[in-house]
Amino acid sequence: MTYTCFDVRVEDKIAHIQLKRPEAFNSMVPEFWDELPQIVGALDDSGEARAIVLSSTGKHFTSGMDLSVFTGGGGGEDPEAEVGRRRANLRRGLLRLQETFSCLDRARMPVLAAIQGACIGGGVDMISACDMRYCSQDAFFCIQEINIGMTADVGTFPRLPHLIPQGMARELAYTGRRLHADEAREVGLVNRVFDTHEALVEGVLGIAREIAARSPLAVWGSKEMLNYARDHSIADGLDHIATWQSGMFQPGDMAEAFAAKSEKRDPSFQDLLPVKKKFSL
Repeated sequence: MTYTCFDVRVEDKIAHIQLKRPEAFNSMVPEFWDELPQIVGALDDSGEARAIVLSSTGKHFTSGMDLSVFTGGGGGEDPEAEVGRRRANLRRGLLRLQETFSCLDRARMPVLAAIQGACIGGGVDMISACDMRYCSQDAFFCIQEINIGMTADVGTFPRLPHLIPQGMARELAYTGRRLHADEAREVGLVNRVFDTHEALVEGVLGIAREIAARSPLAVWGSKEMLNYARDHSIADGLDHIATWQSGMFQPGDMAEAFAAKSEKRDPSFQDLLPVKKKFSL
């Protein structure tokens, strides 16, 4: 399928989603907000990919939300309509934009972001929803919304303070200053800094290959538990993992892992099952 904003390919159990509008600094035009959840939803449903790499093209990862999203007429709603109804529609629209990135957080497989150049505004919302972030030496991050007189509203504030210290998150939010690659590594926003864009993409694909070699059910369970623990108490997290293990832990993948190690070969694990569109027992 052809997309306006993305190229997508699946190879060796790794899905590579690449922003493809470098001439426009990969700004997030209206099509972006429809296409990304469609792509991630299809990958999540199929179970074919065991990791997703999200990268970009050109000088900058993304310049954030395109002006056309703000000036698109509010989805065609009547400007003469009663104000409460228009505000309720705006809230619904914001929730739809948030879902564009929440699907990354919920996907059954890990999502790895490879960031070069500028990652500003909506870009920070997006990469905050990924499992891991990596960047090139020229990368910088900016909560741009404060610089244009608004509050970031598509995912940065619920997620960023779970990734970096509260004080740093607040400094970036209140000042709108740039967080450059080395400082981003220091505060834990990114796992690793690569010298070039090319080395970045190849390095992140290499990490994705390591993930793809593991049991996809065990990786899914690990992501599920980490996300749940992030959002709940320790007691709740322990209860949730006990429930997960009572149903999902089966000896097949563990037996294959031990057999492969004993036989000095790579293990072979079954893909996750595709999600049925019509549920039946």
